[in-house]
Amino acid sequence: MTPVFPGLPERIKDLGEIASDLWWSWHYRARDMFRRLDYPLWRLTAHNPVAMLRQISPERLEAVSHDRAFLALYDDALRALRAARASRESWWSRTHGEAATSTIAYFSAEFAMHQSLPIYAGGLGVLAGDFCKEASDLGMPFVGVGFMYPQGYFHQKVTADGWQEETYEILNWDDAPTRPTVQPDGARCIVSVPLGARTVHAAVWQVRAGKVRLFLLDTDIDENAPWDRGLSARLYGGNQEMRLQQEIVLGLGGVRALKAMGVEPVVWHLNEGHAAFVALQRMWDQIAQGASFDAALEHVRDTTVFTTHTPVPAGHDAFPFSLVETHMAGAWGGLGDYRERFMALGSHDNGMGPQFNMTALAMRTARGINAVSQLHGEVTRSMFTSLWPGTPKAQLPIKAITNGVHAGTWVAAHMGRLFDQFLGAEWRYRIDEPEFWERVLDIPDEELWKTRIAMRQDLFRFIWDRARERWTTASVSGAQAIAIGALLDPSALTIGFARRFTGYKRPDLIFRNPPRLAAILSQLRRPVQIVFAGKAHPADDGGKHHLQRIYRRASDPAFGGRVAFVDDYDLHVAQYLVHGCDVWLNNPRKPLEASGTSGMKAAINGVPHLSIGDGWWAEGFSGANGWLIDGRPAGDSHDEVDEADAESLYTLLEQQVVPSFYDRDANDVPRAWLRTVKEAIRTVMPMFTTRRMMKQYVHELYDPAIAATTRVGLGD
Repeated sequence: MTPVFPGLPERIKDLGEIASDLWWSWHYRARDMFRRLDYPLWRLTAHNPVAMLRQISPERLEAVSHDRAFLALYDDALRALRAARASRESWWSRTHGEAATSTIAYFSAEFAMHQSLPIYAGGLGVLAGDFCKEASDLGMPFVGVGFMYPQGYFHQKVTADGWQEETYEILNWDDAPTRPTVQPDGARCIVSVPLGARTVHAAVWQVRAGKVRLFLLDTDIDENAPWDRGLSARLYGGNQEMRLQQEIVLGLGGVRALKAMGVEPVVWHLNEGHAAFVALQRMWDQIAQGASFDAALEHVRDTTVFTTHTPVPAGHDAFPFSLVETHMAGAWGGLGDYRERFMALGSHDNGMGPQFNMTALAMRTARGINAVSQLHGEVTRSMFTSLWPGTPKAQLPIKAITNGVHAGTWVAAHMGRLFDQFLGAEWRYRIDEPEFWERVLDIPDEELWKTRIAMRQDLFRFIWDRARERWTTASVSGAQAIAIGALLDPSALTIGFARRFTGYKRPDLIFRNPPRLAAILSQLRRPVQIVFAGKAHPADDGGKHHLQRIYRRASDPAFGGRVAFVDDYDLHVAQYLVHGCDVWLNNPRKPLEASGTSGMKAAINGVPHLSIGDGWWAEGFSGANGWLIDGRPAGDSHDEVDEADAESLYTLLEQQVVPSFYDRDANDVPRAWLRTVKEAIRTVMPMFTTRRMMKQYVHELYDPAIAATTRVGLGD
């Protein structure tokens, strides 16, 4: 199951090492190397170099081993990869001196590192993946802990009637950049976790991402009963009981896996409440060594960081106490005297009566707590005031660190080359310097416009190729071919909307007044089109109905083929959309969008944001870098809010967005539009990328935990 590539010519014998380390995916010269290796195969494998090396012909490998241009890229990539792993001269080592070896462990239920490793569902996983990549770029001693889901998240198929169907595909381990984790003594790393009256075993897989390693738990091994082998089969699969069991395995098993590997973190970061059982395992370890309950709790608090992403009560995992009692029964051991105190750490009433709430558990066992935007911080403090009785809301220990996106991953190759030409290669190292990005204003309009046209053309080639593939292999009807984008116009103003389909995101708000929208889309000299993408959670029938309505609009002749739905949204599809659309639309029901990062990815590529003032846009909108949907409804009912927001959206399109895009000079260049494009890049790049975000985490949350460890000599 470990990638093995026999037959590589001696001159390029380390090509497999580069392919098996996901570092390549965010370094442009390494990506260029794999494109040059075999471009048709690169496209056929959806940019998966591990799969490429398993399929490429010996003749082609021999040819590139004598190709000077390829070898220059190869040598450069290999040197850069090994330097990234060593990172002796990094931001982290320069700023942390003796504490530079202080390991940070980051627990998350999903990680979106690359589409070849489909262990992610959406924004939470994308944030986790970007987090790990930035940690590597900064040279941080950072490990991620999660699950190796053999079936990953589902593939989406949309029927002729627009209904989402889910299919699951077993991961081809030979095509994945994973390898078994081996303990210091050379044995395969398998950990045991008490679950109810039985023991579940989890094998540990490792993924390399430059300086960072991911350790992924897998219960699909011979040592387990058939029903336990399926515990880690799917991301967010099964019922509430399976969800609880997964979270016990992640928390308890993840801590045990790090211990087995000899990894001793000084900071433990929990990304959302799914991983909150980490705190219990760590407390048990302390108590087993003779610490009191209170001392163990303080130790864990001092070294734990917790990030919450969810602004609605239903989004926080909560379980009946009886269910937790059942599945934790075998875990108490000699610590049963503390059982009630442990259970009380998770007690919280989110409006449905007291339950064992994973977010409450995480908040009560962490000193550093943060929400993911300024507005989300306000919402979170309101939701969880009861955890700190008598403390004024403004003084609650919940910070706000606004999310960011990883520039190396999300800046398009076309845009990167433009920056190289006019800003110099140093832009890659000065991402979080606002004064540096003032230089974007000096990029010639003509060159920026050419770049934006090229990125839009790439998007439409991708959409048309996918429509052709569906037409030839899936036997879709003509109406379906139109719905998936066969009639889209590559020169029309293109609005993108891609995210999880669920009610609060209001995906069909723009269809509130169909005749008015049709008039906007079908102007003879100023056409507009909309590209939708996204999945509904398998259990969310409401979200599926939203998706179905969008799909039916896409095949409705009233919209003239100017609405499309791109199915099976993943990281690969997302890259094309955030690069190639002209405007990025987001219209959640405020304040239910915790942060939202897709608009950031679009903006750093010169795709201005058109959004409600929720999440990051509440602090990111400058008045010149995009557009703010602000309906100012007369009342607060959902219908009144939707009506007002739709009116605001239509007016912005009619009076500002569309005229600005089509107002061209004699050279067919939209000068006013490009001012907005430049402002989007200038303002969003330094403030809403992971470079700023990660440094803020370090200074505000990690450094205090490291200092506490150093001060009192804490150690797990």
